[in-house]
Amino acid sequence: MTTTRVCVAGGGPAGIMLGLLLARHGIDVVVLEKHDDFFRDFRGDTVHPSTMNLLDALGLRAGFDAIPHHPLTMLDVVANGVRVHAVDFTTLPRPNNFLTLMPQWDLLDLLASEGARHPSFDLRMGTEVIDVLHDAGRVSGVRVRDSDGESKVRADLVIAADGRDSTVRRRVGLRPAARGVPADVVWFRLPHPSRHVPDTLAWLSEAGMLITIPRPDYLQCGFLIPKGRFDDMRAEGIERFRARVARGSPPLTEVTDHIVSFDDVKLLSVQIDRLPTWTAPGVLCIGDSAHAMSPAFGVGINYAVQDAVAAARILVPVLTRGGGHAEIDRAAARVQRRRAWPTAMMQRIQQVVHRAIANGRAVRVLDNPPTRAQRAVMRVAIPVARPLVARMVGYGFRPERLSG
Repeated sequence: MTTTRVCVAGGGPAGIMLGLLLARHGIDVVVLEKHDDFFRDFRGDTVHPSTMNLLDALGLRAGFDAIPHHPLTMLDVVANGVRVHAVDFTTLPRPNNFLTLMPQWDLLDLLASEGARHPSFDLRMGTEVIDVLHDAGRVSGVRVRDSDGESKVRADLVIAADGRDSTVRRRVGLRPAARGVPADVVWFRLPHPSRHVPDTLAWLSEAGMLITIPRPDYLQCGFLIPKGRFDDMRAEGIERFRARVARGSPPLTEVTDHIVSFDDVKLLSVQIDRLPTWTAPGVLCIGDSAHAMSPAFGVGINYAVQDAVAAARILVPVLTRGGGHAEIDRAAARVQRRRAWPTAMMQRIQQVVHRAIANGRAVRVLDNPPTRAQRAVMRVAIPVARPLVARMVGYGFRPERLSG
């Protein structure tokens, strides 16, 4: 059995970041990740300016820059063949006036390596949380399973950072309230076409919405489909799916044959949900465990990291002065009060986007060529919106800062 001050279930962005921040203050923390490594494809790749600001504050910029990544100063959308410069991050303060694309496992490796420099940081890979422990009506730790069998980790506070299917959350009876989403996403890889295509976040057409995320050696692609229609799409056959990809983005026509079968296509069931209460006695939920975000704007990692920073800033003073269980639980409740509003605001915007264009169906927001009225909107409204959207996407609502 292990005894620690804080036990974090889940080694994603929220869990690893919180573990690192607590360890920097000398607080004993055990982080439990059920997988043996961080390599999970088709996860979010976007690292936002607010996250890079935090990495700078942690002194991790050199390590971050050493990892191959793909900076984007603009986010383009192609609507019915018309290219629109939708988001301009250069309007944000330097030096982090851009968004960058980096595989999530590389970011997690960086944070975990930094955490390992602190004696109070204990990351256990291949260790799955299977239940919670109770003592006098309060969660007092977790039961885990690893290659050696089952054991216990006792803690003054358990952080549920184990994702939208959180075991900890389920075991303490916390249930999220779902916000309806009309679409799912299927993810697949394609090589870059021989002809250079400008970085394009999304292609909107009668085929629907196609996402193309540039990685150094390939494109990570996502196609939105109507909710629950994946089996129907499979039944139609891979040739029809390839043709739909080609209609969605004509420059990809030459590479669609790399989608050999539906074994190359992975389904992500899109969810937007949020816990009414993020805490139970001895437990605090953060990240996807507290609020599943849609892939819209790629803000999931950003919001998970922001939760971790807020949790550390609020919990560290209580934990370092030896606060008791009642004080710890009150501090945990303050984390929800801090993060619930920015989460709700972003989720509302995501819902609007899903209703308007990201619904898995044909999307027509512009004529080609654009009408006179559409050209007027593009000349006037889009330049005004660009910096506002850049700030919303780049920082989210109520961005967090380190406590020191």
